[in-house]
Amino acid sequence: MDGQRREISGGGLFIRDGFIEKVGASGELPEMADEVLDLAGHIVFPGLINTHHHFYQTLTRAVPAAQDANLFGWLKTLYPIWARMTSDDIFISAQTAMSELILSGCTTASDHLYLFPNGSKLDDEIAAAREVGMRLHASRGSMSLGESKGGLPPDSVVDSEAHILEDSVRLIETYHDPKPGSMLQIVLAPCSPFSVTGDLMKQSAALARQYGVHLHTHLAETQDEEEFCLQMFGYRPVPYMQSVDWIGPDVWFAHSVHVSQEEIQLYARTGCGVAHCPSSNMRLASGIAPVMRYREAGVKVGLGVDGSASNDGSHMLGEARQAMLLSRLGAGVAGASLSGSGAPPLMTARQALELATRGGAAVLGRDDLGSLEPGKCADFVAIDLERLDYAGALHDPVAALVFCSPQRVDLSVIGGKVVVRGGELLTVDVPSLVRRHNQAAQRLVG
Repeated sequence: MDGQRREISGGGLFIRDGFIEKVGASGELPEMADEVLDLAGHIVFPGLINTHHHFYQTLTRAVPAAQDANLFGWLKTLYPIWARMTSDDIFISAQTAMSELILSGCTTASDHLYLFPNGSKLDDEIAAAREVGMRLHASRGSMSLGESKGGLPPDSVVDSEAHILEDSVRLIETYHDPKPGSMLQIVLAPCSPFSVTGDLMKQSAALARQYGVHLHTHLAETQDEEEFCLQMFGYRPVPYMQSVDWIGPDVWFAHSVHVSQEEIQLYARTGCGVAHCPSSNMRLASGIAPVMRYREAGVKVGLGVDGSASNDGSHMLGEARQAMLLSRLGAGVAGASLSGSGAPPLMTARQALELATRGGAAVLGRDDLGSLEPGKCADFVAIDLERLDYAGALHDPVAALVFCSPQRVDLSVIGGKVVVRGGELLTVDVPSLVRRHNQAAQRLVG
């Protein structure tokens, strides 16, 4: 899966200082190397890229009172629980989510942290990523529009806009690394139209462009949101983004389920990206995003596992499978028949993998990620094909990754460093992390 989308049987990579130098048949590669990884019998593919997540939500998976709610009801139930989190909770939950992601084939993740109770900071998540070894786009999220001002979140979890902007500057100046191979970039990410003011949206956009960082928010996720935007601002969600300067190639939106064809063309024309979150959209009954129409229009689309309390898992390969299956369901709903010449096209396994690799890299603005070719970061994963789950599917191992039951990876390399070997994460004591995480979750949820 190189820059020309070649699939090389018996192929290999030569890596130096965290970057790929050569891709081709194994016999064509330099013979001398400090370490040789023999991956015969494995499929090797680019590290998957997660474009939307909320790491902290691993602490509130399957909370009984939130199991059968739509988005607004789900949020109202969980906000008071999240308000009890501490810095340690942010750190532990981030390590848990990233460990799960890495074992599922993910090497780069963008996380959206938008509430900071009890002295917690985005720095807690950044520290966790450095220990785990994951490539991170850390979003400085924010909520400033509490219930008393007509917003959705309780006042206890919102912050002042002055502090939000001040902290955004601090984080960019302290951590943001724009260079090729960067392990950490900062994103500015007011939470959603129903939790921040239009003024904060405009100021965040201006600040991001001053520093050259990307912008991210939830948008057009549910019909409730559309009604809120019309009542509060007099616009549908996408035109509202236009009114606050949130349209352009440095912007990507999570979900974008409820959009018109005209709005799809606007995304394509201006370079806006979309983080497609199929599991979360099904879990909260939000709808089916028009992913194939996005692709046909030329919109940048990546995948996101979304919050681990609106998905209850963080499996990137599983999310690629969900994207393919949900898209096919959407095609079935849209077309009277899937057999006629006018039937909507079905998403293929390779298109789903492309969303999770090249698509995610485009959405995050990373031309150094997403494929296995010279000059790109040495981010790749491998799965042993000699396993029960793939029996009978080896005539097309690439498609088997998506069609068959999602598996954990046997090897993961991020920036040329091995972080998973033999199916075991090397950077974290997983059993100890699980114990600490469960204790934290029990304290919060009760």
